[in-house]
Amino acid sequence: MIDTATTERREISKISLPGKGQSTLEQTPRREYQSLQHVRPPVSFESLTHGQFPEEEFWRKLPAYADIDRETFLDYKWQSRNSKTSAGRLKKLIGDFAPAEFFTDLEQGLSKAPMALRISPYIISLIDWEDPYNCPLRIQFVPIGNRLLEDHPNTHLDSLNEQGDSPTPGLTHRYFDKALFLPINTCPVYCRFCTRSYSVGMDTEEVSKVSLRVDYERWKKAFEYIESRPELEDIVISGGDAYNLRADQLEEIGLTLLAIPNVRRIRVATKGLAVMPQKILSDKKWLQALTTVGNHARKNHKDMAIHTHFNHPKEMTWISQQALGVLHERGITVRNQAVMQRGVNDEVDTMIQLVRRLSYINVHPYYVYVCDMVSGIEDLRTSLSTALNIEKHVRGSTAGFNTPTFVCDLPGGGGKRSIHSYEYYNQDTGIAVYTAPSVKAGKLFFYFDPIHSLSEQSRLRWSDPVEGQRMLDEAIRESKTSSSTVDLA
Repeated sequence: MIDTATTERREISKISLPGKGQSTLEQTPRREYQSLQHVRPPVSFESLTHGQFPEEEFWRKLPAYADIDRETFLDYKWQSRNSKTSAGRLKKLIGDFAPAEFFTDLEQGLSKAPMALRISPYIISLIDWEDPYNCPLRIQFVPIGNRLLEDHPNTHLDSLNEQGDSPTPGLTHRYFDKALFLPINTCPVYCRFCTRSYSVGMDTEEVSKVSLRVDYERWKKAFEYIESRPELEDIVISGGDAYNLRADQLEEIGLTLLAIPNVRRIRVATKGLAVMPQKILSDKKWLQALTTVGNHARKNHKDMAIHTHFNHPKEMTWISQQALGVLHERGITVRNQAVMQRGVNDEVDTMIQLVRRLSYINVHPYYVYVCDMVSGIEDLRTSLSTALNIEKHVRGSTAGFNTPTFVCDLPGGGGKRSIHSYEYYNQDTGIAVYTAPSVKAGKLFFYFDPIHSLSEQSRLRWSDPVEGQRMLDEAIRESKTSSSTVDLA
């Protein structure tokens, strides 16, 4: 019988500290030394910018905000009251800080956009107004006429067919055990790329919105449906934006859902943490309502989390860090769902920095979506191949549990699928074919790369409806005979 303890002591006794004039490496066993040669070289703390949140009063660089003190800027009521909703009001605020032609371009953009303009002082302060055309924050929130592109023939206002999967207004039941509840149709800020541009915000010149305003009778019908379906365990509270619910409304919705026996998990969806983090720091009633719901969930062995929406590292400041710190102290899980957008986060370094910065402030990078095929935002969309390449580089750049899943929310209501799970993808025509057997078995779903990302020949083909249908028919045939292949044509 081998005495392993004695053997280990003997091996340890052979290791000695380096004598005078001897280096540690000279005393290191050969195999260990060889492995040390492959260790990455150290980096300086200064180079790790993802963890830097300097407490600068960055808003003061704009003349209109030069006299706004910290207490005022951190007041969510001031942020809400001073949000801008028209080109004229924004121009009056920014003045000569932006190029003269910019506001003419803005007027043209708003006349064609599916979403109305609403932008908070916080985001206004973070936009680079000296170069607004290329600023990743401006691109997300402020439409510019000369940057808009013609829609792909297969774009739609309700591209995900949420209304088609709605058993009662404002409730979408697509997945077996999950439903999406839309109690409100307003947001603290309006994103250009909103997947719900069919209902969110005010009417625009292009879109008359479906009304999903606060309506207690509508809510009651949604609750009754959820209770009548024992398979529904996961409910997302979205909108619009849950940030815009009053504290009493948020608490009522949360506690009502948690009281339904079959509901195990609720998620509060809000862009607010990215565009108005001041609410967490200064709206004590709303924060307490959120905390009450979270505590009640845990007490009953259920779960509540926030799903938020940071898309670029620049959106995170020391104010964000403080707000997320408050939520972390209260045991509230926060997950992020980013949307890949052209000119915003469609480069490897930007996406890796976004993931690391989120992780640093205790936000779990959950999803990265390819941009939905919503009308009026073709300039924001990227190709599926771009997403595939970026995902390849993000994976391995940080811990696996902090690596987001890159997904395509399938047009037509197929739900979220890993971008890699296509049955067929042709980079020349830009057609990807997916299936969703657990959502809608036997049906094919299609995602189309933006026209601007295709070759000139393919662009011409898409300009002809007959050719477009021919390409689609070919993709269907190929998807049935060559599952999970890429045709680089």
